[in-house]
Amino acid sequence: MASAFPLTYSPDVRAALDTGRPVVALESTIITHGMPWPGNLEMALGVEGIIRDGGAVPATIAVLDGSLHIGLEEERLTRLARTEDAMKVSRADLPFAMATGRTGATTVAATMIAAARAGIRVFATGGIGGVHRGGEDSFDISADLDELARTPVIVVCAGAKAILDIPKTLEVLESKGVPVVTFESDALPAFWSRDSGIATPLRLDDPAQIVRFQQARDSLSIDGGMLVANPVPHDSEIPRDEMEGHIAEALRLAEAHNITGKEVTPFLLGSIFDITGGKSLDTNIALVRNNAALATRIACAFRPD
Repeated sequence: MASAFPLTYSPDVRAALDTGRPVVALESTIITHGMPWPGNLEMALGVEGIIRDGGAVPATIAVLDGSLHIGLEEERLTRLARTEDAMKVSRADLPFAMATGRTGATTVAATMIAAARAGIRVFATGGIGGVHRGGEDSFDISADLDELARTPVIVVCAGAKAILDIPKTLEVLESKGVPVVTFESDALPAFWSRDSGIATPLRLDDPAQIVRFQQARDSLSIDGGMLVANPVPHDSEIPRDEMEGHIAEALRLAEAHNITGKEVTPFLLGSIFDITGGKSLDTNIALVRNNAALATRIACAFRPD
């Protein structure tokens, strides 16, 4: 029986999947919740351009009027970028948005679900969610971590967002059997900063090695995805000691304003933008572009010679 909620593919993504060309998935919350119009559209088009220039096809994923789209033509991407009330959809919210005809932007977890359903192996994002600071009391832990443990997609990021508790996030990933690989560095990155102060569990310096690692996992029928941490370029980073001061100030503001739940992350990111005079957003864009370039190299490495 045909699904009542089929995936909607853009023509170029459908053609790429049908012919075995490499495809890189992209999330959409950075478009709707990460920056304002029209900079969000410019960023999204630029990231897609990097993937195309590298020899792969970008597949930005979002829900539009209840339809789960795998790839967005420029008209639909523009419409999403101009949407002011888009839902932020994760695993729990994705089927709700589809069933109720809503428009929503996908988080890391929801993008992984959609990418795996579409047969896309590689996904580029900015940073993953994780265990929030104070999570031992609040139990505020992102669904991204469970998704990485169950969904077989390679996720390329610049590490967990530095506003989180990175050591606890790493512990949860390790306990769930999620491999964490840092690209070309012995230090685990911390989103805006190249070095979190934590040694990386695993290091690989070649996209082809990353693919072979995932293929070895597939051969053993090991469930779940792989996290590839890609440090932000040197000339775009904000050093860790400097960022910790900014984050501490943003956390104080969040507490003073009684910010809780899903509102914490956007509030903190907005506060850090103000505190850094916009530098944090410039770094965010740089790392997303850098991650898209690496994800493209990994996706292309899946192709037979």
